[in-house]
Amino acid sequence: MEITSTTHQLNTSDGKMEAYEARPKNGGARPGIIVLMEAFGVNSHIKDVTERVAREGYVAIAPDLYHRESERLVSYKDLEKAVGIMNRLQDPKVMDDVGAAIAHLKSQSYIKQGAIGVTGFCMGGRFTYLTAAHHNKDIKAAVAFYGGGIPAGKPSPLDRTGEITCPITLFFGGKDPLIPQEHVDKINQTLKDQKKNFSLKLYPEATHGFFCNERESYHQESAKDAWEKTKSFFAQHLT
Repeated sequence: MEITSTTHQLNTSDGKMEAYEARPKNGGARPGIIVLMEAFGVNSHIKDVTERVAREGYVAIAPDLYHRESERLVSYKDLEKAVGIMNRLQDPKVMDDVGAAIAHLKSQSYIKQGAIGVTGFCMGGRFTYLTAAHHNKDIKAAVAFYGGGIPAGKPSPLDRTGEITCPITLFFGGKDPLIPQEHVDKINQTLKDQKKNFSLKLYPEATHGFFCNERESYHQESAKDAWEKTKSFFAQHLT
């Protein structure tokens, strides 16, 4: 499917935020999907994922959650720096930023009303979980890839599980050194206890960042399976 891409300047509570958008060239109202970045910024990988989502027939938008920072892109080799910037993010402000992306989508004539989803990777996976809770009036489906720290923070995204009303899918790697198995178990149990519509898939051979084909952690088999599951999940709940 032919797509077109552009960068928007969205208004947030404290300034402008860039957001990379990709959508099909042919007309008609389509569902929207927000793509939440890793700790490394809206880099070539996140833009590529945004374009891949668009080729499936969605309007995809990746907000730059580092718009308050002087440095908004970090190399995959500089994990320490990325973690430092990531740790300065505040959940309420990020939820405002996601709200700006939702408001932008809802205001476009090419968006199918009532059909907005969210997906995210690494820290974006954590924010995907939080978005499903915080923006539950607008988010109809959520897919979180290796979301680290979902049980972390006060309140944590996990503490807000009760607010989630949409179906949610979560992917984790069995060899992920950044997400303890006890966190995965805790997330699984909390979603189960609160009777949420969810699925959680653990890829035994995959590590953190297994979906990113620009990183050494890329695990092709797991990434391919997770992508197929993501496509069918969004097709079921958004189209």
